[in-house]
Amino acid sequence: MPRTMPSRRRARGPLIALLAAVALLLGAGAVPAYAEPNEGGSKKLRDALEATARAHIEAKAKLDNSKRRQKQLTTELTTLQGRVTQLSAQVGEVAARSYRMGRLTPTSMLLNTASPEVFLERAANLDLMAQRDGKRLRELGAAHEQAQQAKLAIDAEVREQQKQLAVIAKKKKEAEAALAEVSSGGSGGFSGGSSTSAKPAPRNSDGSWPSESCSVDDPTTSGCITPRTLNALQQTKAAGYTRYVSCYRSGGDGEHPKGRACDFSAAAGGFKDANATGGDKAYGDSLAAWHVRNANRLGVLYVIWYRQIWHPGTGWRSYSGSGSPAASHTNHVHLSMY
Repeated sequence: MPRTMPSRRRARGPLIALLAAVALLLGAGAVPAYAEPNEGGSKKLRDALEATARAHIEAKAKLDNSKRRQKQLTTELTTLQGRVTQLSAQVGEVAARSYRMGRLTPTSMLLNTASPEVFLERAANLDLMAQRDGKRLRELGAAHEQAQQAKLAIDAEVREQQKQLAVIAKKKKEAEAALAEVSSGGSGGFSGGSSTSAKPAPRNSDGSWPSESCSVDDPTTSGCITPRTLNALQQTKAAGYTRYVSCYRSGGDGEHPKGRACDFSAAAGGFKDANATGGDKAYGDSLAAWHVRNANRLGVLYVIWYRQIWHPGTGWRSYSGSGSPAASHTNHVHLSMY
């Protein structure tokens, strides 16, 4: 009997190791077992969502820039018009004086001089008057030209805004057509997420988003994510949404392998293969609403939660997955980044 005990222990060793490995695979630190297998839609749909969202965000940035330029130009035009009015009054005074007193010529001004000293004084004054009046006329002409250029620039900005509004309207229709694959129409969205606004991610000088690669460590996995995705993750946690998250996932053709997506578990202990209810549902509602509220600051492409999808060009719309909690996104909030 004493001889058989070590052999039994040795026999149980591999079994214990196997069970430990299985437990690890099923634990919270592994790739989530109930995250969506294909980000909830076909590749065609994901490509369409990305393309239309990108076009909408870029057009919106151009529209906002154009509105800012128009506001600046309008302020400039108001200043120039005030300057034109002031200079016109000064030039008008010269013209009125000439009309009342007759044209003051160099000859008439210099003839009636009592002494050489007076002659020289009048000659100097005549030169100063000529310089002053000539400067006023030149300034008036330049102010008129600048005002005209400002008006033309404002007209150009109005045309640019009309162009971008047309792009936005077109991309909305394209997004709605693409979403018809998984959506039956508009939806009410979610409430909550009233915490402070997120820290904006860096933009280009023209307001557009810089291109980013999967270049920084993903704190939720052993993979990588983009700097913008990391900012969104950090800001989400800073806002109080600290439940289990998984971002990078290898394989497939969605946003996760590109480091541009994160799945936020509704349940406190990790992903569950069940629809969120009660406090978990309220947590997901609030989180989805917060992501949408801060979409422009973070650079969000779209959000999916509880059979609804938010796209910047369409707002919230219904969303039908394959029926499982993962595919229907009823157990986690999916966030895709620009």
